[in-house]
Amino acid sequence: MSTSPFRCSEALEVYLLGLVDFDAVQALQRMILDDMSQRDDRLGVLILCEHPPVVSIGRDGSIAELLAEPEDLVAQQIDVRYVARSGGVILHGPGQLVGYLMLPIERLELSLPTFERRLTVAMQQVAAEQHVPAWPSQSTPGLECRCGQFAWLGSGTDAGASSHGFVLNLNSDVVGQRLIQRAPAGGTIASLSMQRMRVVPMPKVREGLVRHLATEFGYDDFHVYTRHPLLKRTTRAALNEISTGEASPV
Repeated sequence: MSTSPFRCSEALEVYLLGLVDFDAVQALQRMILDDMSQRDDRLGVLILCEHPPVVSIGRDGSIAELLAEPEDLVAQQIDVRYVARSGGVILHGPGQLVGYLMLPIERLELSLPTFERRLTVAMQQVAAEQHVPAWPSQSTPGLECRCGQFAWLGSGTDAGASSHGFVLNLNSDVVGQRLIQRAPAGGTIASLSMQRMRVVPMPKVREGLVRHLATEFGYDDFHVYTRHPLLKRTTRAALNEISTGEASPV
C-alpha cells in the first residue's frame, strides 16, 4: 500500500513546459522529489523545457571555468546558479532542450551509473533518428558528433530518486555558448542543427526522447501534459514563478 496520500501510479508523467525560468523549475523539481520520497510506487516524472539565458554550475565545475568576465554576464543579464548535479559549467538558452528526469531509482533497483548509461542510450537513439551518428564523450559526460559535443549529462540523487538529467543542443546559439562555456578537452561545442545544417524540429526530438526514455526505464504507460499546475509558463524569466497555492498531486 502506498504511503503517499496521492494515488498509486506506475506511469511516467511527462511535462512539456516550453521556455520557463531556471529557478522556477528547480523549485518545482524539489516539490516533485519531496512527493516521490513519500511514495512506494514506480511513478516517474520527466520535465522537458528550455531556459532563458542562465549559467548553471554542477558539482564538478567552478566559476573560474567561465570564459566570460562577470561584468560581461551582468551586461547580458545572464545569472549564474550552482546546482546539485554532476558535471561542470553549462550555458542554457533558447533552442537547447533541458531534461529533468526524476525516477525512484532505489525502488527501480538502478544505480546512478546505470541511470546515466540508459539516459545516454536514449539520447543516442534520438540523434540517430535525426541522422546524426553520436558517441559518448571521452572528456565531459554526454554525447559527441563529428562537429563536437552537443549533449551533456548532469544528474544527482535525492532520497533514493534521480534528479536533473541532461542538456541537448538542438538549435541553440553555439557561438554565444562558446564565448562563455569552456569546450571539452580537445573538442568543440556543437548542436544537432549544426551537424544537420538545418533546423532540427523540437517537437520531433521531444517525442523521440519520451518514447526512448520510457522504453529504457521500463515504463509501459506514460502521460504527456503541456503545463504543470504549479508552474506558470512564460517567455521572460522575471514573469515566471511557482504558484503560491497548496501543492497538488503529481
